[in-house]
Amino acid sequence: MSKIAMTTPLVEMDGDEMTRVLWQMIKDELIIPYVDLKTEYYDLGLVKRNETNDQVTVDSANATLKYKVAVKCATITPNAARMDEYNLKEMWKSPNGTIRAILDGTVFRAPIVVKGIEPYVKNWKKPITIARHAYGDLYKNVEMKIPAAGKAEIVYTDKDGKESRALIHEFDGPGIIQGQHNINASIESFARSCFNFGLDTKQDVWFASKDTISKKYDHTFKDIFQEIYDNEYKTRFEQAGIEYFYTLIDDAVARVVKSDGGFIWALKNYDGDVMSDMIATAFGSLAMMTSVLVSPEGVYEYEAAHGTVQRHYYKHLKGEETSTNSIATIFAWTGALNKRGELDGNNALSEFAKKLEKASLMTIESGKMTKDLALITTLKDVTVLNSQDFIKEIRKTLDTLL
Repeated sequence: MSKIAMTTPLVEMDGDEMTRVLWQMIKDELIIPYVDLKTEYYDLGLVKRNETNDQVTVDSANATLKYKVAVKCATITPNAARMDEYNLKEMWKSPNGTIRAILDGTVFRAPIVVKGIEPYVKNWKKPITIARHAYGDLYKNVEMKIPAAGKAEIVYTDKDGKESRALIHEFDGPGIIQGQHNINASIESFARSCFNFGLDTKQDVWFASKDTISKKYDHTFKDIFQEIYDNEYKTRFEQAGIEYFYTLIDDAVARVVKSDGGFIWALKNYDGDVMSDMIATAFGSLAMMTSVLVSPEGVYEYEAAHGTVQRHYYKHLKGEETSTNSIATIFAWTGALNKRGELDGNNALSEFAKKLEKASLMTIESGKMTKDLALITTLKDVTVLNSQDFIKEIRKTLDTLL
């Protein structure tokens, strides 16, 4: 058949280690034979980031603002060991953090549900999407060890030099303190991204915090969400047949466990960090988790929620066989292709992306899968495939759908 045409390119962000190897396999086997693929390519591998003083990451994010849709491979965030391994000039920041800041985006993570990989919570039937406000709180906190008795205060000084103070604690001995912050503009962007994504995916939006205890910090989140919903989204939500729901986070946890899924759960930074791993694991596999960064202006960046699969990469370099799960990376590509098709009115591209997703799930459901899934599946008589053969098997299934 003739290849599907693209009118607008995707921004393509290549990455590191085993996911970089899978990236090329996926393109060669599952996309390029069927799509006249147009991308603006950026190499976000650690070597290139080091060569360009991380300018390539900034350039890729700015390109995403221009073209509205990007697909990203997993990348290394270097630590001390990586500094030595790659002979880095400095310990470069997380590419995801840089891209998030430029796009002003919210990360939405959802499990990929497939027959044979059963959730540990038996009543979960539909994916639960975690929306994490990836700014501030614990991740930009300032901490201090208190050596001895004394007074700790929060002090705010306005531009005219006027001070406002609040007592944290009168210490009678050693202790610790921590200062957290957030900004209204970031919370507002978070709320709008969540409500837009709810409309985009036709899902209810839940938000949960602890406003009864944190009567100013958490309550500000609650108030901003409610105000934006009432003023900008209430009518559209009602027309779409979906709802916005707020509750305390401890109540939300109880409700989530009892639910059948199928909603977006918006959470502050730390809560979202913890709950996204809980949801991923409870649905069966950390390797089966999608991630999309969405800005309030409608810019989308798709990637797998997992890392670069370092252990498999070292085996690959030795010429040893690997059985690496590529599903989340395939779904990063399908998410981006589908969104590109939606924005461009290119139905053929969107339909192809949906069929590739279906083929991926059908392959697993037929009993052909990577080792990580074989260890947890409820299916009998499964065939464990290596990294490349699994992708080739998906291509065989895809051909039956086209």
